[in-house]
Amino acid sequence: MSQVPTTENIEVTDPVGHVQVVYLGPVAPHWECRMVFGDEEQIQGFVDRIDARLRFLPPHDPQFRRNRERVNRDAERENLLIEWNLGYDEEA
Repeated sequence: MSQVPTTENIEVTDPVGHVQVVYLGPVAPHWECRMVFGDEEQIQGFVDRIDARLRFLPPHDPQFRRNRERVNRDAERENLLIEWNLGYDEEA
């Protein structure tokens, strides 16, 4: 038996929607979700889940980082683009 690596066929598809998540500031609710495009019903269900994960978490809270990764994985599973606007440059 040889150990030949196999490559999976990964199908790249266009996203079905786009959501912007915007930090509003230190007073709760901290976040606003904006639909850029996509099926309104699907996006609303996704936004409801985002709201449940992030409503009372400011970006400096340690739980925010974990929940943000969960939101990103949810978006990936649903083939949605997600854009985060935290009010500062994250690359710095």
